[in-house]
Amino acid sequence: MIIRNVRILGAEPADIRVEGGAIAEIGPGLAGDDTIDGAGAVALPGLVDLHTHLREPGREDAETVQTGTQSAARGGYTAVHAMANTSPVADTAGVVEQVWRLGREFAHCDVHPVGAVTVGLEGRQLAELGAMADSAARVRVFSDDGKCVDDAVLMRRALEYVKAFDGVIAQHAQEPRLTSGAQMNEGVVSGRLGLTGWPAVAEEAIIARDCLLAAHVGSRLHVCHVSTAGSVEIIRWAKSKGWNVTAEVTPHHLLLTDDLVEESPVGAYNPIYKVNPPLRTHADVEALRAALADGTIDIVATDHAPHPVEDKETEWSAAAMGMVGLETALSVVQEAMVETGLLDWAGVAQRMSVVPARIGRLAGQGQPIEVGAPANITLYDPSVRTKVDPSAFASKSRNTPYEGMTLPGRVVATFLRGRPTVLEGKLV
Repeated sequence: MIIRNVRILGAEPADIRVEGGAIAEIGPGLAGDDTIDGAGAVALPGLVDLHTHLREPGREDAETVQTGTQSAARGGYTAVHAMANTSPVADTAGVVEQVWRLGREFAHCDVHPVGAVTVGLEGRQLAELGAMADSAARVRVFSDDGKCVDDAVLMRRALEYVKAFDGVIAQHAQEPRLTSGAQMNEGVVSGRLGLTGWPAVAEEAIIARDCLLAAHVGSRLHVCHVSTAGSVEIIRWAKSKGWNVTAEVTPHHLLLTDDLVEESPVGAYNPIYKVNPPLRTHADVEALRAALADGTIDIVATDHAPHPVEDKETEWSAAAMGMVGLETALSVVQEAMVETGLLDWAGVAQRMSVVPARIGRLAGQGQPIEVGAPANITLYDPSVRTKVDPSAFASKSRNTPYEGMTLPGRVVATFLRGRPTVLEGKLV
């Protein structure tokens, strides 16, 4: 198969020959009968998400492995890490293998289960970390995401344990006693609206503690969905020490702010903007963008969190936290980072493919588009602008904060080891 007329990382147009699931040749005017016209689209290595909620098993009304991977493919992803807060919780070899086998069966993208750190996400006893690592799923990322491992002794033990197989603990940084009943970012807007605030220090205190613990035991720490300027400074300090700390930011924390809870196109108190960690201030957004640009924050991860309609279309206090994000992530990153001149397409590839694959220890993903590499390729047209229509999503859920917004770019095609999963923007 020849993929014609594509701009690898935004460079001059070239053709790509794919054979046996790998890239066989790159150059101008390649000959072949089976051709796909890239029409000048930017070619990126297939995107890798380190933070996806697929909800299966247990909440198939919100998402399944099949619909979640279809959504991922539509967004240009060739691999996702499925978080452990399912029902039952992915805290045993049996559950992570179930999720892994579902991913292999539906194959719209690779699915790599994330194992729970503690049994039942309850924060009292370590889960079967070694068994999950040795299972067919080969788990290397462990997280209680949705809950914080707030017990320092337990967090230390987890960091020590995963060293044996080069695992990483991905922490949801939220001091629970500082966020009891929290509804949104603590600040001027929460004060005006009378909503219990989620203070920045609740995130920053846990990150500081865990960076120190990771350094003490010589292990790998990954910080999930960083959301405050103070967190950026702590991570920057930890990296200056040479500690093995990585961090992610979500697309929505790069673009949206807490004032949307008060004033937005859909009115005040709309739970579509309710997320954990909460949307923060304009100053936080600027700090997060700068940190992603300079490498203090390593990657973009979606925290794709689907919910059925009844869990979001209710009063603010009762609504579930979370937003879907797989199908809009690349567009939001273009808007926040590329259009502002903070990243070029090579930088986007590093932060949305190469580095997340490295953190997750994925051998066949995040490879450069070069001869011999697996043909995991995303074709993206950055020249168009499209109004977001959630009814067109492949995801089962529609809880997007971007509904009706006009965002740049469109995923034209996605190839998983040379096999098209999306062509002309449509699932194959």
